[in-house]
Amino acid sequence: MIIVTLDMLGLLPVLIFSFYLALLTFLAMFKKLRRFDVQSEKDARFAILVPAHNEELVIDQTLSSLEEINYPRNLFDVYVIADNCTDNTAAVARRTGVNVLERFDNVNIGKGQALRWCLDQLMRSEKAYDAFCIVDADTVVSGNFLTVMGAYLRDGADCIQSSDMVQPQPGRWSPEMTRVAFILHNYVRPLGKMVIGCSSGLNGNGMCFSRKLIATSPWSSYSRVEDLEHSLQLALEGIKIQFAPEAVVRAIMPSDPHNAETQRKRWEMGRFPLIRKYTGRLVAEAIKQRSVMIADMFMELVTPAFVNLVLVTVLGLAANLLILLGLNPPGIRVILLVWSSALLLEIFHVIAGLKVSDADPGAYLALLNFPRFAVWKLAIYLKTMLKGDDRTWVRTARENRGTNAVDR
Repeated sequence: MIIVTLDMLGLLPVLIFSFYLALLTFLAMFKKLRRFDVQSEKDARFAILVPAHNEELVIDQTLSSLEEINYPRNLFDVYVIADNCTDNTAAVARRTGVNVLERFDNVNIGKGQALRWCLDQLMRSEKAYDAFCIVDADTVVSGNFLTVMGAYLRDGADCIQSSDMVQPQPGRWSPEMTRVAFILHNYVRPLGKMVIGCSSGLNGNGMCFSRKLIATSPWSSYSRVEDLEHSLQLALEGIKIQFAPEAVVRAIMPSDPHNAETQRKRWEMGRFPLIRKYTGRLVAEAIKQRSVMIADMFMELVTPAFVNLVLVTVLGLAANLLILLGLNPPGIRVILLVWSSALLLEIFHVIAGLKVSDADPGAYLALLNFPRFAVWKLAIYLKTMLKGDDRTWVRTARENRGTNAVDR
C-alpha cells in the first residue's frame, strides 16, 4: 500500500502536466491564422532593437533581413545595442547604415540591462516611436513582421510575441531537436492559449511593446531568463501578451552540442530561481483576481521541460511494470494504465502539435534523435550538479559561419 501511495504522488503531477500540454495542443487545432493585406494601412512608427554582445560573425545577416521587411522604410529605425563588445560588432553594424549604441558597463551586465538602457534613451528621444521591437542578433525576420505587429497594435495589443522559431539544419541532431522543441513551446502552446484568452509569454526574440506599455511598465527583468521573468511581471500586472503567429523570427542554433550546453543550462537552470520567487505571488493573485491568465502563467512557469517530462513518464512506466511483475500489489494495474495514459497524452502533444504547425518532414524525422537528446540533457544536469551552478550568464561560443550554425 505504501508503494502504491508513493507511486500516486509521483504520478499526479506528471498527469497534470501531460494533460495541460495535450489540452493546449487540442485547442490550437481550432485556431485560425489571420490574413494580412500587404496594402493595409501602415502608419505605426517602430524602433527595432538588436541587442548584440560580440556578434560580428552573424549580425550582418540579421540586419540584411531587417532591411528587407515589407514596411515603409521611413517608419522604422534599427538600433544595434553593442553591449560590452570586445570585437568588431559595432563597426560591422555601422557599415550597414543602422544606428549603433555602444554600452560599456561591467556592473549592470546582461541583455535585460542593455534593453532597459536603450529603451530609456529612446523614450526620451524626439522621434516618438509608437512601439519597440526586439530581435536577436542571429535572426532572420519574416517580411510581414512589422505589418503584423502594426495590425495587432491597432487592435489594442500593447505587448506582442511573434512565432519564435529555429532555422532548419538537416542532419544536425541537436539543432533539429531544438527546432522541434521551439515549434511545440513557442508556437503550439501559445496558439492554444489564444483560444482561451490567456497570455502567450515572451521568448526574448521577436517581441513588440507599445510606447504606452514601456512608459507605464518599463523593462525591469534582469535574470538569466529575463524574457520569462518579464512575462511573469506583466501577468501580475494584468497585462496580456498577445501571440502573433503570422509573424516569424528564425534563429540559427549551435550545430555542435558542446557549444549548445551553456545555452541549454542558462534556459533551464535560470527557471528555478523564478519558481522560488514567483510561485507564491502567482498562486495568490490567481485566486484573488480569479484570473485564468495568471493561473496559466503559473502552469507555464512550473511545467518542466518536455524532454524531462517524457523521461519521468517512461521511468514511471518501467518502474510500475517491475512492481507488477514482482510484488503485484492491489491497484497497480490501474496506476500502470494511468501512467500509460500520461505517455499517450505526451505523444499526442508532439504529433498533433507538429501537424497543427504544418511542420516539414524533417521535423518528424528529428524525433528519432529523442533518446540521444535526452541523454545529452541528462549529462548537462549531472555536470551542473557536480560542478555547481554559479548563476551567472555565460555566453555560448559562436560557430564559424561555414558551419551554418550560431548561438542564439
